[in-house]
Amino acid sequence: MITNAILKINPNAKVVIRGSDLDTCTIEWLDGTAEISKADIQAKIDATKYQRDRALEYPSIADQLDKIYHSGIDEWKKVIKTTKDKYPKWVI
Repeated sequence: MITNAILKINPNAKVVIRGSDLDTCTIEWLDGTAEISKADIQAKIDATKYQRDRALEYPSIADQLDKIYHSGIDEWKKVIKTTKDKYPKWVI
């Protein structure tokens, strides 16, 4: 997750990360890569949390296709919307 967040901020970043917890890990910035603050990395991780939450809750692709086949697109959309509403993209 830390690496993904860094690469979303700077796709050309070259880093070595020691540890998996952002608060306690060590990040070594390589080849002149500009340092990104841990606060900015955490913000990027938090900004995509809804995607991880949704992915865990969506039915499997097989179940989704079965829903479409047996109940139609509109019923499938209702199932998906329930998860999207539970984990909104933007929390205000």
